[in-house]
Amino acid sequence: MSETKSKKVILSGMRPTGRLHWGNYTGALENWNKLQDEYNCHFMVADWHVLTTALDKAKEIGHNSREMFLDWLGAGLDPEKSVLFIQSEVKEHAELNLILSMMISMGRLERNPTFKEQIRDLNMGNEISFGHLGYPVLQAADILVYKAHAVPVGEDQLPHLELTREMARKFNRIFGQVFPEPEPLVTKFSRFPGTDGKRMSKSLGNTIEISASPEQIIKKIKPAFTDPARLRKTDPGNPDICAVYTWYQKFAPDQVEETASECRSASRGCVDCKLKLADGVIEHFAPLRARRAEYENNPKQLDEIIAAGCERARAEAARTMEEVHKTMGIG
Repeated sequence: MSETKSKKVILSGMRPTGRLHWGNYTGALENWNKLQDEYNCHFMVADWHVLTTALDKAKEIGHNSREMFLDWLGAGLDPEKSVLFIQSEVKEHAELNLILSMMISMGRLERNPTFKEQIRDLNMGNEISFGHLGYPVLQAADILVYKAHAVPVGEDQLPHLELTREMARKFNRIFGQVFPEPEPLVTKFSRFPGTDGKRMSKSLGNTIEISASPEQIIKKIKPAFTDPARLRKTDPGNPDICAVYTWYQKFAPDQVEETASECRSASRGCVDCKLKLADGVIEHFAPLRARRAEYENNPKQLDEIIAAGCERARAEAARTMEEVHKTMGIG
């Protein structure tokens, strides 16, 4: 048995809605990089999932998918170690989604707490599509079609993974053992502050892209949220409520103690603090920007990487569906 086949399988994905930001990096990409050596990793551009809440943005998905690949490769994901692919290029996801949709009730989907939060946050009222309600089923198909043993998730995704486990159990009970029940690998730094101090999110417009130029980084950091009670440089600050201080903990950990001390004693002003952080962030992401630029300047190589990853994913998914057909006696 080869080393790749002997490793446990992981599936994770991201929706291609634009260039990736620091929250994506700390919440997923950094962790994915580490997992590549320990697991047989499958990382998916979840383009069908974009349609659940942004159907009108369908024409942007192709471009955004390529941008996501560039960010992934820049961040260090290795197409030799991991299967990097686009969801819609593997039609077996859709077939398994249909089968699994027969194994869960509408009521169970409506009780999903993450779904309730989305309806509230997006103010959707009764304008909920069948696809949006059922997107945890498609998510389950994404995971199970590769027989994933584990899924890296933030805490907010745990209810979705439990739905996947329920559907796997039900299929196995009715038809026979095919799917493992995937375990969660809860990701640290899953909630990273944006420039306004709230959770970094494209929808809030408070992000800083991992591919940002040095000039863009400085421009975004300068107006970032700090202690609102610190009105003058001579006022002592509270770093514990400052987004910039949280960024120091991630991107300049060797300066955290000094930064906190100088903030509390008012010996360092917020502007100086931000500019010092910017230097550390620019240096931190310099290798990523350089790798990304290499692939961006060689679109043929990027096309080949995408095509090869999709082909590997299709082959694996097809083997699973052959087993599903045989076990169910249809298809």
